[in-house]
Amino acid sequence: MTQRQRILLLGAISALALIVVIAFGALAFARSQAAKNAPSSVDVTPVKTFSGERVQFRNTASGADYGKVASVPLDDPSGARSVASQICDRVYATTKLTMCLRTDAGVVTTWQAVQTGPTGKQEQSWSLPGIPSRTRISPDSKLVAETAFITGEAYSTVGFSTQTIIATAAGTSYGSLEQFRLMIEGQQITAADRNVWGVTFITGDDRHFYATAATAGNTWLVRGDLVTRTLTAVHETAECPSVSPDGTRVAFKKNTGTFSQPDWHIAVLDLKTKVETVLPEKRSVDDQVEWLDDSTLLYGLPRTGVVGDSDVWSIPADGSADPTLFIEHAWSPSVVRP
Repeated sequence: MTQRQRILLLGAISALALIVVIAFGALAFARSQAAKNAPSSVDVTPVKTFSGERVQFRNTASGADYGKVASVPLDDPSGARSVASQICDRVYATTKLTMCLRTDAGVVTTWQAVQTGPTGKQEQSWSLPGIPSRTRISPDSKLVAETAFITGEAYSTVGFSTQTIIATAAGTSYGSLEQFRLMIEGQQITAADRNVWGVTFITGDDRHFYATAATAGNTWLVRGDLVTRTLTAVHETAECPSVSPDGTRVAFKKNTGTFSQPDWHIAVLDLKTKVETVLPEKRSVDDQVEWLDDSTLLYGLPRTGVVGDSDVWSIPADGSADPTLFIEHAWSPSVVRP
């Protein structure tokens, strides 16, 4: 084969490869557009947001409403859902505020936290340094918190790094919790690998909170103080805590596996007796649980074999029964009680 023939052959192969890439790209685009325009796979009401007691969440049902903020009445979680226009990766709501963490895909992907009021009007927004992870609002709607991954895409990623911020709903930030003084067993931890994530607020207390702190491959439930800017460890091997409405217990995910291959199970800690109860959910739960009430927990689990879809499950907080399906095709639940 001559040099000219080799050049022509290489050019033909390159052109064919380009055609294949374009064809697959066009097919993928067509499928994505079809999915966006397809009707939802669940029943949707014309109502944009239910006004009474409700569960608000991220809709993961296939179709045009995928990824949008949705809600169902608290007394009818399997009924038709309302769907708003806002798209979020992670969402949390109270009667006065909604926190939405989202990805803005483009030539350069960016991430954003958006705070909206009771009518859905945007009140403030700010950029995130990486992939959205967790968000919470205090029960009185005065404080908001959010966690993003600066590096890594999961808590099992080796060398992951987080940034967690607490701010007032009016926009005054307390700064990154990684800059708070971390105390474990009476010793201040200054190691560069410390990370903090998964804030949960306490009813009637806008000074203290709970969160996860990690260092040297270990995780701790920590009690935070916004005035003294300290984080004090109270229990080992605990992640993504959630305080019960009555303030007596903290639910969290407990890793019974390894750091690189975690196996998270839901546990509940009695803050007075320090007794820990591991609940009978055998699947690994990578979520920050939500309290439905003082006796029941809610959490999300991905659907097996279905990328991007998930369900919300419920389980008694005392470990007396197995989990049950609560809301299909849902993620990131928050219980809203006017």
